[in-house]
Amino acid sequence: QVQLVESGGGLVQAGDSLRLSCAASGRTFSSYAMGWFRQAPGKEREFVASISWSGSSTNYVDSVKGRFTISRDNAKNTVYLQMNSLKPEDTAVYYCAQRGRPYSSINYYRPSEYTFWGQGTQVTVSS
Repeated sequence: QVQLVESGGGLVQAGDSLRLSCAASGRTFSSYAMGWFRQAPGKEREFVASISWSGSSTNYVDSVKGRFTISRDNAKNTVYLQMNSLKPEDTAVYYCAQRGRPYSSINYYRPSEYTFWGQGTQVTVSS
């Protein structure tokens, strides 16, 4: 069974930066694309960013382009989300997820394409 553990969330002020980490175990990490999603209270989970199995390509939701950067370190079985210029609307629980199918990044924005999920880490941005 795959296990994903997020860390790095916290309370920050608008304009600050935060880096989230997601440590994976259970199967060959380097064969799977990874994603970050977020969910605010009362709202549906939304796609934030994804990275291909090789790390050669990335995708972002429009609202975070230019501010967030997803990366991975396959030697550490870890994916990161660097968040800069944080805004109050970024406040949410952030979830790390792993694709169910190896070497695939199609429909990267769809939660249903991801089989394993972390427990989430809270990010709160005050104005």
